[in-house]
Amino acid sequence: MSRLFMFEKPLGMRDTLPELFEKKHRVQSLLAETIKLWGYQFIETPTLEYYETVGAASAIPDRQLFKLLDKDGYTLVLRPEMTAPIARVAASKLLQDDLPLRLAYTANVYRAQRREGGRPAEFEQIGVEFINDETVSCDGEVISLLVSSLKQAGLDKFQVSIGHTSFTEELFLQILGTEERADSLRRFLFEKNYVGYREHIQALSLSSIDKQRLLQFLELRGGAEVIGMALDLIENEQGKQAILQLKELWDVLSDYGVQDQVRFDLTLVSHMSYYSGVFFEAYAGNVGFPIGNGGRYSLIEKFGKKASATGFALQLDRVLEALGEFETQNDLQCIFFSQERRKEGFLLAQKMQEQGERVVLQDISGVKNLDAFSKKFSNTIYLIGKAGKEPADE
Repeated sequence: MSRLFMFEKPLGMRDTLPELFEKKHRVQSLLAETIKLWGYQFIETPTLEYYETVGAASAIPDRQLFKLLDKDGYTLVLRPEMTAPIARVAASKLLQDDLPLRLAYTANVYRAQRREGGRPAEFEQIGVEFINDETVSCDGEVISLLVSSLKQAGLDKFQVSIGHTSFTEELFLQILGTEERADSLRRFLFEKNYVGYREHIQALSLSSIDKQRLLQFLELRGGAEVIGMALDLIENEQGKQAILQLKELWDVLSDYGVQDQVRFDLTLVSHMSYYSGVFFEAYAGNVGFPIGNGGRYSLIEKFGKKASATGFALQLDRVLEALGEFETQNDLQCIFFSQERRKEGFLLAQKMQEQGERVVLQDISGVKNLDAFSKKFSNTIYLIGKAGKEPADE
C-alpha cells in the first residue's frame, strides 16, 4: 500500500475522536433513556443482511448499497437503514401473538455516497418502530416521542413537519390524470424547487382552475387551519380520508401537548418510498438537512406478515450539530505514582472506582510532559517517593 493512503479512510467514513465520542454518547444516552421511559425495548440486528431480503426491501436506492459476496456466492449488504431489518425480525419472530410491538434501536447504517456529495457513508441512527397498530394514536405517540426525546436531549428550537402520502398522490392524480405527470411534479417538491414547480404548472395543458388549485397546494403549510384548506382542494374520497386522519392526528398531538413543535406541510415529499400514510421530518434551524424522519409504512408485508407500523429515526450527528457547542463534564481524575508507591496507587484507584469515580492510574516516569498531561484531568493526585514524604494531593 502506498503512503498516499496511510492516513486515508474510504469515502464517507469518519473517525470519532474522544471528545466528540463523549458528546455523542451523552446525547445518545439521553435519547435512549427517554425512549425506554415510553416503554420501547431496544434490539440489535446484524450489520450484514442478505441483499435479496433486507436489501431489496429497503427504500434506499440500489446504487447506494454496499454489496459483497459471502463464501457461498450470496450477495450481502451492509444495512442501509434499520426499518427493513426490524421488519424482518418482527415478521419472523415477534408477531406470532399478533400484538402491538414497541421496539427501539441504536445502530450504524451504511450508504455509498458520490465523491462530490460530501455526506457521510456511515452514520449512527437512534429510533423506534411501533408495529401492528393501525390507529392514528400510534402515529401521534411516535411523533410525540420524537418531540419529547429531542427536548430531553437539550434541543429547544426544532420543528416536526407532517405530510400525508395519500393526499398528495390523490390530488395530483385527480388533476393531472397520470402517475407519470404526477411524478414529474413531485420531483420539484422533493428538491424544494418551488420556482420550477410553478413554471412547470404554467406550461401544462390544464384549465386555469386546475392550475390555480395546484398553486394553492403550495400554501398547505401551518397548523390546524390547513385541514379546512386541504378539504377545499381535494374532491375524491380517499384524499378526504387522508385529511380527516390529519385532523385526528392534530387532536392527538394537542392532547400530548406538543402542538407548538409540529406543523403540517402537505407539500412534503419523502425519499423513503415505503411510506404509506402520515410521514414527517424534523428540522432544526442551523442544520441544512432533516435531523430525523419517520412515518407510517406497510413494509412488514414484504416479509409475509400483514401488519402496519409507524417509526422514526434520528441521525445522531445531525442532532449534535443542531445542539451546537456544549461542554461535557470533565470528572476524570488521575493518580500519578512512583514505583515505590505503586501498590498504594492501585489500592486508592480501586477504592475510588468502586465509588463510581473515573480514575486514570499513571506511572509518572511514563509521562514526558507532566504539565500538558495533567491538564486533561479535573483533579490530580501524586503518590511519589516514600509514603509520608510527599504531598498526596495537588
